[in-house]
Amino acid sequence: MRFPSFVVALLSLTLPLYAAEASGQPHLEKRGSATQLVVDGKPFLVLGAELHNSSSSSLDYMAPIWPKLAALPLNTVLTPLSWELVEPEEGKFDFTLLDGLLKQAREQHLKVVFLWLASWKNGMSSYPPVWVKRDTGRFPRVVTNGNEVEILSTLGKATLEADSKAFTAVMRHIKEVDASDHTVLMMQVENEVGVLGDTRDHSAIANRAFDSTVPSELTRYLVSNRQSLYPELRDLWEQNGAKTSGTWEQVFGASPRADEIFMAWNYARYVHAVAAAGKAAYNIPMYVNTWLAGEDTTPGDYPSGGPQPRVVDIWRAAGSVIDVYTPDIYQPNFAEWCRRYNRAGNPLFIPETNGGATGGANAFYAFGERAAIGVSPFGIDSWNDGENDLGKSYRILEQLSPLVLEHQAKGDIRGFVLDKSRPSVTFVLNGFQVQISLDEIFGFHTEQGFGLLMATGANEFLSAGKGFRVSFNPRTNGSERVGIASVDEGSFKDGQWVAGRRLNGDETDQGKYWRFDQRQINIEKASVYRFQ
Repeated sequence: MRFPSFVVALLSLTLPLYAAEASGQPHLEKRGSATQLVVDGKPFLVLGAELHNSSSSSLDYMAPIWPKLAALPLNTVLTPLSWELVEPEEGKFDFTLLDGLLKQAREQHLKVVFLWLASWKNGMSSYPPVWVKRDTGRFPRVVTNGNEVEILSTLGKATLEADSKAFTAVMRHIKEVDASDHTVLMMQVENEVGVLGDTRDHSAIANRAFDSTVPSELTRYLVSNRQSLYPELRDLWEQNGAKTSGTWEQVFGASPRADEIFMAWNYARYVHAVAAAGKAAYNIPMYVNTWLAGEDTTPGDYPSGGPQPRVVDIWRAAGSVIDVYTPDIYQPNFAEWCRRYNRAGNPLFIPETNGGATGGANAFYAFGERAAIGVSPFGIDSWNDGENDLGKSYRILEQLSPLVLEHQAKGDIRGFVLDKSRPSVTFVLNGFQVQISLDEIFGFHTEQGFGLLMATGANEFLSAGKGFRVSFNPRTNGSERVGIASVDEGSFKDGQWVAGRRLNGDETDQGKYWRFDQRQINIEKASVYRFQ
């Protein structure tokens, strides 16, 4: 496929050319050990949640919801912004809804991340304007199993141009109305892209592209980044001879994985082009999200071509405009999916995940262990009070945000989630071997625990969470031992520590452990000492 000239020019740009026009403009910045979102010159931790798909299509519907979101508490709301409502007639843009959502968010002192639902949402094409949907000649569809389906083709030149123009108009307008307030932190470009129902697009134009030579940009990337490629991709390429030229089947083999790689390249080229057009108008961070595949699931049963871990390198080879590749994590192995995405320089942002107690616990892990930019459980506007365990976690994380951001950059913070399958973790921090385990005392054993731990000074630590206990040991074998000097619970008010009880006796198992009660989330400080 030959891209329009304006797209080629945009794709040739690199991120340094997108210099921020104002120091307070949201951007990603490498700070010590972490890549962080910086807003108004300060790092910002996204304590977020996402609305249901249709909630934000009505300002009247949203009016009573915003105060509830602020009270949870959240600091950021992820909300859809659909192409069909922005450009109901070709070339005629309506930003009434966008402006109204920003006004409502600002009234509650909330930030916003807009989800650009345009050519694709959950693999399908239900959000383009009707003038796009009805013109199948100008805006071609994917073919699966011999039939056209309601999925716009990545190879439609007019589709790419129309989507890019609409997104550019959106970003230009956001710059006009938000350049000083910085309410909009980031943009999600499309939603969970990929072909559903088949491993790839089998239209005539797609078949010709599939039987053509793999683009040299991709093979050069594979060669240059061979050692850092995702292992599954590298193995597949090498098993087929590590070829640097040939058709998609010749380079990647005759399998559904080759089809997925082909679709990944084409979705990536399209999405990078849309993002580049938008960034040329207003440069703030942009990401793509992913409908995650099961371990042995065939492409097409999930959207084939979306940035699964095994094809993120394909997306990177296709362009450098997208800032973050993000997972929508609903599967139980939360930590493993975080690991798969938080690699090779890709910071962690989780735009969709479970809420409630599970989401609250996982947030501690993501921020503490993976230096996450943010976490955002889905469907926040329909939760009832019984699901407000997320709010309990966010209230603690809100107090700790400045410290979490500081220690993410320093690299001296750890996060953890414990249960029967993983009852303990051990690591080195602040010169000590630290063991975190499920709490137990007087024969009582907790079944779940979570928290984060950071080093705040020589022999000093701060931790938050519930249902676990901490023990300290020297890093080397010998006669030296480590004791707990003090444990104080407390809270932060306006950034200042307010001490509560000094804990001892049963609360520390007679000084043996630093214990966190399973009944509520606490913030505590501890100091330790060494002795023979």
